[in-house]
Amino acid sequence: MTTKVGLWIDHRKALIVTMTEKGEVLKLVISALEKQARRLPGSRNSGPFEAQHVHADDIRQRAFAGHLNIYYDAVIASIRGAESILIFGPGEAKGELKKRLKKINLGARIVGVETVDKMSDNQIAAKVRAHFAA
Repeated sequence: MTTKVGLWIDHRKALIVTMTEKGEVLKLVISALEKQARRLPGSRNSGPFEAQHVHADDIRQRAFAGHLNIYYDAVIASIRGAESILIFGPGEAKGELKKRLKKINLGARIVGVETVDKMSDNQIAAKVRAHFAA
């Protein structure tokens, strides 16, 4: 059975549309990420103790990367069996996912990577149907 997958992805969620001979299935994978941590307004310190904040920023960055790893692993587990993969979305996540897929020898299955804005679930499913119908 041929399986074609299209997914819209950003750092917060991935909507996976799986197309088979039996129809299509939508699956949502939610990231555990909060917005990337930023300092609170008014907490900026440009004085001599600014260097002490670097450690906390590094910890937040490592936590962010750790959450992304878990998230991407969940997305990959959902699309691993696909023969054709279309990836699209607004930001960096699509390129990061493409790199991971290539690293685990699934890069040859990628049929396209496109930059698109926010889309509704129906628009995402319609784009995937249109792409694979062509």
